[in-house]
Amino acid sequence: MLYSFIIRQAEESDAESVYRILQQAFREYAQITGQTQLEALRETVDDVRKEITEKVVFIAVIDDEIVGTVRLDIQEDKAYLSRFAVGHDSRNIGIGKALMNAVDKYLISKGVREVNLHTASKHTVLMRFYYGRGFFVEAIETDRGYLRARLKKEYAV
Repeated sequence: MLYSFIIRQAEESDAESVYRILQQAFREYAQITGQTQLEALRETVDDVRKEITEKVVFIAVIDDEIVGTVRLDIQEDKAYLSRFAVGHDSRNIGIGKALMNAVDKYLISKGVREVNLHTASKHTVLMRFYYGRGFFVEAIETDRGYLRARLKKEYAV
């Protein structure tokens, strides 16, 4: 089956749908990692709306339904990637890669030299995905009570 989706920057009116996709994905992440105190699960729709206005948030849309999202916080020539999520029913059709391609293109256009993110090192599917997108493990941290990999990707600017 051929899927047609678009990637665009989120608008404030997308906040409720972005919130729903994040809640679904991070509940699953919590099950896989055994972590119940995830910051993402404590966010409200208003928090998401605020993040959309203050940071760069990309979304993937199929038939007017938001099926994926990723958030970027850019500080000078460095960025932090968070809240990457693709809806369960929309996985393995290229949405995650398309979101990451949009991130790469955007960050390069802004002169960003590196992007970092954190993910549970035990989440093998995500670790493999990020490795495939050019990230590498810079450190393993336990500041949140579990093993989190701090991943980094560098851009030649």
